Amino acid sequence: MATLFSRSAVRAAMYNTPRLAFPKATFLSPTISRWSRAQQPAAAVSVMTRRFLSSTPSEQPRLRLGSEAPNFQAKTTHGEIDFHQWLGDSWAILFSHPADFTPVCTTELGAFARLAPEFARRGVKMMGLSADSLSSHREWVADINEVGSTEVQFPIIADADRKVAYLYDMVDAQDLTNVDEKGIAFTIRSVFVIDPNKKIRLTMMYPASTGRNTAEVLRVIDSLQTVDAKGVTTPIDWHVGDDVIVPPSVTTEDAKKKFGDVREVKPYLRYTTV
Repeated sequence: MATLFSRSAVRAAMYNTPRLAFPKATFLSPTISRWSRAQQPAAAVSVMTRRFLSSTPSEQPRLRLGSEAPNFQAKTTHGEIDFHQWLGDSWAILFSHPADFTPVCTTELGAFARLAPEFARRGVKMMGLSADSLSSHREWVADINEVGSTEVQFPIIADADRKVAYLYDMVDAQDLTNVDEKGIAFTIRSVFVIDPNKKIRLTMMYPASTGRNTAEVLRVIDSLQTVDAKGVTTPIDWHVGDDVIVPPSVTTEDAKKKFGDVREVKPYLRYTTV
């Protein structure tokens, strides 16, 4: 079906147009347009988008910290995968991108690829997702490698139909007009940190206009792994080697037996080293 604007123009507008001035999409029959719905009601948003954004448990599970990461099957740049089988008993990050051949996504994937050895050292598998086809992904990876002076080694899910994006709620309710030529909402920049028990331990969500901080993803993984291994909590801006906090459930006497030196700032705020 024809569109009134080219795909490249749409993607350029996605990054260069302020949210409040973002033009409304419309759906005309037999022609579908992304950008000519300036005077149409919000109810004209794609039926598919509305259906998948419903809170019906059978369609969109409630994903909370501690929930099991939903399983799915998908085509990736490394072949077809079953997500739970791919996870095995490893830590993993699943991170989404709005579309291929877009500027912010290209810089992000290059940065994640350069940090792949750091994730591997922590026993963390990596899987990306973008809302385009497998053939598009393969062409885009060549650009990422060139621009980022790296080599993307992890799989990228081809999620053109947003099956995984909707399953993990990787869409933006504030801007449901940000849709493709089929009327399906583009994905946002989501990050899911999943532990060896396949539980969601941390989520981050960014708008399409804002690139992520890869160092922060590594930092929170370090924190989660330290918390699990040592039975402590971590303070603001914590990095490996910094003092950690004794949990309130542990008495100072027991903390000294377990950790040795304990520095008490307040009865409820006690630091130690691990």
